[in-house]
Amino acid sequence: MEYQNIETWLFELQDIRYRDFQSALMPTVDKDKIIGVRVPELRKIATIIWREDKGYDFMSAVPHKYYEENNIHAYLINKTSDYQVCVSALESFLPYVDNWATCDSISPKIFKNHTEELLNEIKGWITSEHTYTVRFAIKMLMDFYSKDNFKEEYLEIVASVKSDEYYVKMMIAWYFATELAYNYDSAVKYLRDRRLEKWTHNKTIQKAVESYRITDEHKKYLKKLRWV
Repeated sequence: MEYQNIETWLFELQDIRYRDFQSALMPTVDKDKIIGVRVPELRKIATIIWREDKGYDFMSAVPHKYYEENNIHAYLINKTSDYQVCVSALESFLPYVDNWATCDSISPKIFKNHTEELLNEIKGWITSEHTYTVRFAIKMLMDFYSKDNFKEEYLEIVASVKSDEYYVKMMIAWYFATELAYNYDSAVKYLRDRRLEKWTHNKTIQKAVESYRITDEHKKYLKKLRWV
């Protein structure tokens, strides 16, 4: 499959009703830039591109025109097996990420073997002025440092993020709700001490209460910490 034909390929898979559904979920993306192709099909396309050794050609052709092309790009980054190449690919791509769905699609498997080096990258990304670079950095802490690699200092890194951006605040809430599931005693202190901005504080509690990974006893206590 030649790169020039991917756009045609995507339109052959177009589902208008699905496009409209996706558009409603992503107000930051112009509807005209959404074709309407379901995720399994996009993953298949990414796999074919990768197998045909066209992945780096595709990733070099930024900015992409369509939302689906950005998602294919995200899936190709996830397949990258060389850590430094992966980081370089992210540095080139992250400035073009313009929505939460594409951002949250990126989670390279190679990162789990390079958590020490990755932490330095995360500390850089999290200070970015670009909304989705910051969101991505927080998600990497959540994906790769919530279990075996957890340290309390990571909570402080996220709590120190100051932003009025909805999609950053939502990710902070998601992060702390996740840590309440895996590292409750450390994370709950940030709610007791009201270390988070009020909206984010309450959203964290909401997401934690909705989680099946948090005990009923903890949920009962968290409800008492709501900031009214």
